[in-house]
Amino acid sequence: MRSLPLKLVPGSDLRLSLQEICREREISGFVLGVVGNLSRAALRCPGQQKPTILEGELEIITLNGTVAPDKVHLHLSLSDSTCQVWGGHLELGTEVLKGADLLLGLLDQPLPQVEGHHTTPAVQSRIEVAVLPGCPWSARALRLLRTLGLPHEVTVVSSDEIFQLMRQRSNMNTFPQIFINGKVIGGYDTLVELHGSGKLRDLALAS
Repeated sequence: MRSLPLKLVPGSDLRLSLQEICREREISGFVLGVVGNLSRAALRCPGQQKPTILEGELEIITLNGTVAPDKVHLHLSLSDSTCQVWGGHLELGTEVLKGADLLLGLLDQPLPQVEGHHTTPAVQSRIEVAVLPGCPWSARALRLLRTLGLPHEVTVVSSDEIFQLMRQRSNMNTFPQIFINGKVIGGYDTLVELHGSGKLRDLALAS
């Protein structure tokens, strides 16, 4: 195993920065350690579809999980100014305040895929859906994926910052935005077309 130290500058999006680094360098591994603080944190708490947003001077306590070219799957815990501790699934829109130093442990082989266990990063990362709250087409896309039993991860676009991040990634202004294996495929109409042609399940579950 090799290690890779990283330094994120103020204003960096914690999750997006790690995603881009892994894609550019084609690396896989996990977070060994982190020290830093945040001005904004977006966390998805257990059982919740929408992220919880925290703002202020937030101290990072832990960052655990895996990173790969097609996905990062990370859990963040932090302390606010009253020393109250928060934690959950790291979402886009989590911004570095003064800086963040990370140490990644890099694997010589890609992260393994475990068949039939939809919570593993390799399976969970195949379909991502960025949705707008109250958007009927977003709701239909999620309903279709749930009906088909295809594992997917949801990013709720609940702020202008997240909107801009998703637009930069997809080059789209409309929602939902569907990604498969880290690549944008389009919106709801494309999702329906892929399902109708029988290609959606093959793309989503391809090894």
